[in-house]
Amino acid sequence: MSASHPPVSVTAPEFGSGRGVAVTLSGLRRSYGSIHALDGLTLDIAPGEFVALLGPSGCGKTTALRVLAGLEDADSGRVEVGGKDITSVPTSARDMGMVFQAYSLFPHMTARQNVEFGLRLRRIPSTRRRARASEMLDLVELSDHADRYAHQMSGGQQQRVALARALAIEPQVLLLDEPLSALDAKVRVQLRDEIRRIQLEVGTTTLFVTHDQEEALAVADRVGVMRAGNLEQLASPHDLYARPATPFVANFVGLTNRLRTTVEGQHANLLGTSVPLLPGSVQRGAAVLLIRPESIAVKADPAGRATVLSASFLGSTGSLHAITESGEAVLAQIDNDAVATFHPGDRVCLVPRPNPALAIAVE
Repeated sequence: MSASHPPVSVTAPEFGSGRGVAVTLSGLRRSYGSIHALDGLTLDIAPGEFVALLGPSGCGKTTALRVLAGLEDADSGRVEVGGKDITSVPTSARDMGMVFQAYSLFPHMTARQNVEFGLRLRRIPSTRRRARASEMLDLVELSDHADRYAHQMSGGQQQRVALARALAIEPQVLLLDEPLSALDAKVRVQLRDEIRRIQLEVGTTTLFVTHDQEEALAVADRVGVMRAGNLEQLASPHDLYARPATPFVANFVGLTNRLRTTVEGQHANLLGTSVPLLPGSVQRGAAVLLIRPESIAVKADPAGRATVLSASFLGSTGSLHAITESGEAVLAQIDNDAVATFHPGDRVCLVPRPNPALAIAVE
């Protein structure tokens, strides 16, 4: 936390003081010289909601979390939790549980002692501390690791202990800053699902910061895509992916083809097929259609007007790269068992499915 906080007389929150509270960030601005990390950010999180902030490096997502935590001061704006203005409240009195990329376990303490740490600071009686630690270790399925030290546990196990420690004090808000990025892919998937299970069970309002699209879409009630210190779009994972509000969101979340088209009213003409348009699209004339690979069907056709460049097996799905007669590259998603039926040089017909897409002006 920066040293610019004015003196505030606030005692540490009581153990078990609350969960599932509303969080409001209003007009937050934070600059580092000429760089605007937050540029008027406003975000409302409902009680018990799990919101993920997603975006490229430098977009302001971690700064937003650190301002909410009290680890940094905003230049202007307001932070409210449970209807109370905590903008000037120091970190130690904000009643928040935090889990970061680094596991940050105390190496000289066992898993149980780490989980008990916040309770000890709150002078919770030892019997109650031990019971609560046991409850939390059971919640993260590490009861049999209670007496192990950090060096005796895997990275995933250490992060589970860090999560248990954050939840042990029953914080009003749980803050997760890239908590899975240091783990290997398989463990990340397992632990992200565990975090969501635990959050649903406990009901704590949660803000999760990540650069990983799959993580954000898999665990959050709503996902906010940030760019240049502000929100481009805040929506459910499905709406964010299927109904991007801006070209930046369409390009940043998932894979997107950019194909030339002509627009008339609420539809675009693409590869001889009429495609419905999303709100915010160009209304008339030449445009570029941002369309997902799964929204393009591929049919083998000797008279087709596209040529296969490659077909790849990706496990649960397959992908096909083709080029149209006009020279546009197209990526389509295909069934994994269809990959072997397509070969470089094959002629195919590309047929857009009737999924709404975003049309933008030609650059």
